[in-house]
Amino acid sequence: MPELPEVETTRRGIEPHISGQTLANVILRKRQLRWPIPDDIAQLKGHRIDEVKRRGKYLLLDCSKSSRHRGTIIVHLGMSGSLRVCTPDMPLRKHDHVEFSLTTGNALRFHDPRRFGCVLWSASDPHQHPLLAKLGPEPLSDDFNGEHLFRLSRKRKINVKTFIMDSHTVVGVGNIYASESLFSSSLRPGRAASRISRKDYDVLANNIKDVLDKAIKMGGTTLRDFVNSDGEPGYFAQQLLVYGRSGEPCRSCKTPIKNKVIAQRSSFYCPSCQN
Repeated sequence: MPELPEVETTRRGIEPHISGQTLANVILRKRQLRWPIPDDIAQLKGHRIDEVKRRGKYLLLDCSKSSRHRGTIIVHLGMSGSLRVCTPDMPLRKHDHVEFSLTTGNALRFHDPRRFGCVLWSASDPHQHPLLAKLGPEPLSDDFNGEHLFRLSRKRKINVKTFIMDSHTVVGVGNIYASESLFSSSLRPGRAASRISRKDYDVLANNIKDVLDKAIKMGGTTLRDFVNSDGEPGYFAQQLLVYGRSGEPCRSCKTPIKNKVIAQRSSFYCPSCQN
């Protein structure tokens, strides 16, 4: 599944091509995604895409047709989705669900083989949409820090990896980057969230920021289903310290990396470096 760095990479990739551009047409080829694509999306001809934002793993395409007719296209890439800026002569792919044709002649296509993504419309403040209203702080914002994690973790009967992957705690810390951040913080993924000190949470919050920031700068993680807006994979996978390296030697102490299933997710860690 594309995680926050992959989504941010997509945002940065498509933004220069579509921001400030007007929609010449919207073609709905296959409406069936996680939720059926609403009719509102098909009626956006003539709207201008004013800005491309991100909230957690959601992309927000702010649109306007006039000062009285505004709204936001809400996009989630799901398990295998991607957004690509295409030229008119680029062949269609089997799972191209939506095409936003621009007056420049280019088009933005939403591709999703597994159909777990979504393309929705919000005519009001998108941050109040049911999918976004209860999300936690952005991990790279000043609102996210060790004090925030420490305060929310008290009396929680949950392990720390599940805790930081909860979007109510903080948005966008998916399985890959949770494993990497915990390794950098010397914390085992199965450790009780309520048993971690404020000092350790300060370290963890800083490492979450650092790991995500590095991944964004390197273009996201190379995953089988993810390509960025130019059709090229991200390049952060080669830097992963524990994720996907079960049985391989720890880069710090040479102890074999272990893989334990926690909350139905593979959790990679070093039994020597992480306590």
